[in-house]
Amino acid sequence: MVEADADDIRRVLAICFRGESHLDALDIERIMSLDMGWLKPDEATIAVQALIKSGWLEGEEDALSPIDDFSSSSTPLGWYPRPQRLLNPTSFNPTEPKQQAPQEQATTPTTVQSTPATAPLKEESNDPRAATTRRLLKYIARTSGLETEEVQRRATRKQRALIHVTGWMALALVARDQGLDMESVIQALS
Repeated sequence: MVEADADDIRRVLAICFRGESHLDALDIERIMSLDMGWLKPDEATIAVQALIKSGWLEGEEDALSPIDDFSSSSTPLGWYPRPQRLLNPTSFNPTEPKQQAPQEQATTPTTVQSTPATAPLKEESNDPRAATTRRLLKYIARTSGLETEEVQRRATRKQRALIHVTGWMALALVARDQGLDMESVIQALS
């Protein structure tokens, strides 16, 4: 049962911090309550504080981050965390000891600042359009006059907000926002 509790917390943190390394406590509360509907707003406040006390979150209230990288946690279709597991979380217990924690913390700030602009878009491996994302990214940047990094940042932001959107679809949405001819975008995806 303790492992199921920890799995729920890992999944929640993976979803909350998708594409982000640090979040404000209020942002995490908003994601848990309003965005995802897992908890009531007052419960989300309690849950965030409980996750800090149990060692799952670290940092200041305005820059919290998960104690470990949980981005590889898979979330089954239709999964919903048990509120009690968030309100009374088990203490964080790393599965493997971290020998290089001080070195990782020293390199994190430089990595964090460069990641949002160049974070790769997430793609489904069996999607045939996944191979066209790089070409579509360059096409949108060239046609719209935006920098490639800016197009990718906007697409990553859309993907993070819409959760289940593929990278090429997020790029298509950015193209539409820029007023590009969608027929040309569709041809670039072919």
